[in-house]
Amino acid sequence: MLIGEVARRSGVSARMLRHYETLGLVRPTGRTGSDYREYSAENIRRIFHIESLRSLGLSLREVGRALDDPDFTPAGLVDDLVRRTRERIAAETELLTRLCRIDAAEPAAWEDVLQVTALLQALGSKNPKARQRAALAAAEEVPVPVEALVEAVLREPEPNVAGALRWALAPSGGEAAVLLAQGLGAAEAEVRVRAVRSLAEIPGDTATALLQDALGHPDGAVRGYAALALGTRGVADAVPALVDLVVEGRGDVDAADALSALAGGPVPAERVTAALVGHLATGTLEAPARRRLTQALADIPGPAATRALEELAEDEDRAVALTATAVLGLRAGEGTDGRRAR
Repeated sequence: MLIGEVARRSGVSARMLRHYETLGLVRPTGRTGSDYREYSAENIRRIFHIESLRSLGLSLREVGRALDDPDFTPAGLVDDLVRRTRERIAAETELLTRLCRIDAAEPAAWEDVLQVTALLQALGSKNPKARQRAALAAAEEVPVPVEALVEAVLREPEPNVAGALRWALAPSGGEAAVLLAQGLGAAEAEVRVRAVRSLAEIPGDTATALLQDALGHPDGAVRGYAALALGTRGVADAVPALVDLVVEGRGDVDAADALSALAGGPVPAERVTAALVGHLATGTLEAPARRRLTQALADIPGPAATRALEELAEDEDRAVALTATAVLGLRAGEGTDGRRAR
């Protein structure tokens, strides 16, 4: 079979067949009287073997070794091909993500493309100051896709940079909230905390609903941050989780403030008092937790809290009794809203 027909049947150009011959990969069985290359059926099979191996990503040199070296074993080479392919896919995926984000910014000119590209690169910089400048620029100057900012804030370990990124994300509202909520399912605890803290700073009903969902999260840190955020938003569902924070002594001061704010507004003071007293009545709490609950009652208005404090003034724990007594003395001088004078 002559080279032209081999090229047609194999799909390999005559030029490439001659290149294979130069490399010693395929040697025609002979030549015609007119000096045309002749290929045997074995040559054709070898050409198909070469093309099959090339389709896996092997170089021509590696193909030659695979076909001609009797001691050649494929395992090591295949492992290397897997690694190289994954690296290539990762690089291509990163490029695709960057291009999609540039496209989402709707650049009107190449100058816009360059600005967005530079900002995306800066968000991935190893220098915290560069990342912070990029976050501030994203909030004030250059439109950066929300996905890029969410990705950045979820991986950001520096508090100042994270704060700038959260500020840049806040105007995005529900779109950012939905993306951040996906971070609540991350395997890494620090990523989940970054997600809920960022979600807490997103205004609007979507973020509030997602924070309410987070009250049932298995991670106590996520529940705590969600409860504190919902407390400032006046959401009654946060009361049990806020009381838990007081009991655990984790963010208990902020939790007590949030409970006080809720009791003075959207939630009946009696409900908040009942939640606090209910824990005190269990009889299983350690002394520090009981003292924190007593202190939390101090800023809850209304007669129910006063009655609870009167009972606590007779408590066996002297520290609890003294705290309750002191609070009652202050409440005696309260105004009609039942709050301590500050």
